[in-house]
Amino acid sequence: MRILYFSRDFTTHDHRFLSALAESAHQVFFLRLERQGRQLEDRPLPAAIEQVAWAGGQAPARWQDGPRLLASLKQVIRSIKPDIIQAGPIQRSAFLTALAGFQPLVSMSWGYDLIHDAHQNGWLRWATRYTLKRSALMLGDCDTIRHLATSFGMPDERILTFPWGIDLEHFAPRKDQPDPQDVFTLLSTRSWEALLGVDIIAQAFVQVAQQRSDVRLIMAGGGSLAPKLRQIFLRHGLITEQPETGSAESFPRLIFPGQIGYADLPRLYHSADLYIAATHSDGSSISLLEAMACGRPALVSDIPGNQEWIEPGKNGWLFPDSDASALANAILHAIENRHKLLDMGQAARKTVEQRADWKQNFPRLLKAYETL
Repeated sequence: MRILYFSRDFTTHDHRFLSALAESAHQVFFLRLERQGRQLEDRPLPAAIEQVAWAGGQAPARWQDGPRLLASLKQVIRSIKPDIIQAGPIQRSAFLTALAGFQPLVSMSWGYDLIHDAHQNGWLRWATRYTLKRSALMLGDCDTIRHLATSFGMPDERILTFPWGIDLEHFAPRKDQPDPQDVFTLLSTRSWEALLGVDIIAQAFVQVAQQRSDVRLIMAGGGSLAPKLRQIFLRHGLITEQPETGSAESFPRLIFPGQIGYADLPRLYHSADLYIAATHSDGSSISLLEAMACGRPALVSDIPGNQEWIEPGKNGWLFPDSDASALANAILHAIENRHKLLDMGQAARKTVEQRADWKQNFPRLLKAYETL
């Protein structure tokens, strides 16, 4: 088959899908809707994948660009003659494909498109329904996304749900067990954006640091909330200078390693005692699954996507979304119970082995292609 994979940008998730497709018997083309302004994936496009040149893919896509991009997409379809187009997010790449009238369309939800974007206004609600109605199949990564899709009219039998998963060989526990450290290390890997709740993590850490001197926080990545995080930490004396967005900096209680490449991520997870995330909206978080695969228990917000993975007290803990004080208390509880973390980390690893093995999950999509 000739498959056109049409995504918003080129991210770690896109690399994962395209790498798997490159190993299949199909001819695969990659179409990029936009370039959002910062590098989201440091690995190159798989060699067997052909990237398509068209009117988009070089700058942020605006709604007023729609007619020009639609005309160019129709030209791409006439030229490539794909058998299937897999496109997402729902209101962007998939919507454009639906407008082009192509069938069969496999719409790919990125989580935020159904959890957040679809509810912003009447126009986006209409675009969501329009796209799903014209989708032969919708791909989602958790039951939360499945339920939202059905609420927008997508028949349940036309929804394929599986965690996008991770490479369990790359993300694995340390073979050696290091000696316990005097400092308890927390790790956050999500981008510094409001939807991902990193300001809640900063506020909670300040409260923890006021009570204990044996705890530190690693905040990888960067983003638009850098000024707000800087003010939180400056105001409480945890830093003495500005952590620049994405820059590598270190302070006695805080470490800002910047953007971490895929190859180095396991080492980062191994450096922590506990993975934390305060996301307000998410499906099956790949960062959460990576941490669990590395044998790290997690403390995360109690949103539905996280509830599907965390069993409180067994492989991690949940705290009320947006409640910095509750997160601080949960961190203090984890520190007091650090003797349980090794067993909880082993349980976390077992969870992803059972449900999030990419090599086991991805063939389900290829079977769906054949059915279509």
